[in-house]
Amino acid sequence: MRAMVIDDSRAMRTILGRMLKEIGFETVEAANGRLAIDSLAGQAAPDLAVVDWNMPEMNGYEFVLAVRANRALDSMRLMMVTTEADIEHVTKALAAGANEYLMKPFTKDAIAEKLALLGMAPG
Repeated sequence: MRAMVIDDSRAMRTILGRMLKEIGFETVEAANGRLAIDSLAGQAAPDLAVVDWNMPEMNGYEFVLAVRANRALDSMRLMMVTTEADIEHVTKALAAGANEYLMKPFTKDAIAEKLALLGMAPG
């Protein structure tokens, strides 16, 4: 399975990428939602996008809206991974089409649990 890690923090992209690789994903990265959308053009969509909320250019919420507006990307699972912990952010992201929401800080086990909920358990 393939995952795209979208976060403006290079360190966070590295940490998430390493955890996802250990779980069994091939990963690609993007520093913001705009770069992620641009990289999806004309390519097969990854199975999963792990998205931060707070980024320049296009934030995670705007990315979720853009993906869900594109029928070609319907099968891509979206998991917000962010410091935004209030219920309004969670509700807004899920209503926009995010499949799961995980608060930072997190563990590899927490990511694996969310992936299991999405039917993407390691294996």
